[in-house]
Amino acid sequence: MSERPLWQWGLLAALVLAALLAPLASSLPDGLEWASETLGFAEKAARPAVAAPMSDYRMPGIASERPGTALAGIAGTLIVFGVGWLIGRWLQARERRP
Repeated sequence: MSERPLWQWGLLAALVLAALLAPLASSLPDGLEWASETLGFAEKAARPAVAAPMSDYRMPGIASERPGTALAGIAGTLIVFGVGWLIGRWLQARERRP
C-alpha cells in the first residue's frame, strides 16, 4: 500500500461509493415529501430562494439518468469535502494565533 495520507483514501472511498450507490437511490419521495403530499400541504410550501444546482440528483447537461446521478453524487461529495476541508483549515489557523 502506498504512503498516501488517510484522508486521501477516505475521499477516494467516498467518491467510489457516491458514484456506485447514487444511481441506485429510490425515485420515490422521502418521508417528509410523502407526508406533505398525503396531508395536502405540499403545494403550500414556499418556493426556494435559490434554485438547486443539481435538483433531483441530476447533473445539468447530462441527458442519461444514471451517469448524471453518479456525477451529481461525486460532485456533492467533493463539495462537502471541500467545505469541510476549508472549515478545518480555518479552525487550524485560529488555533495557531497567539
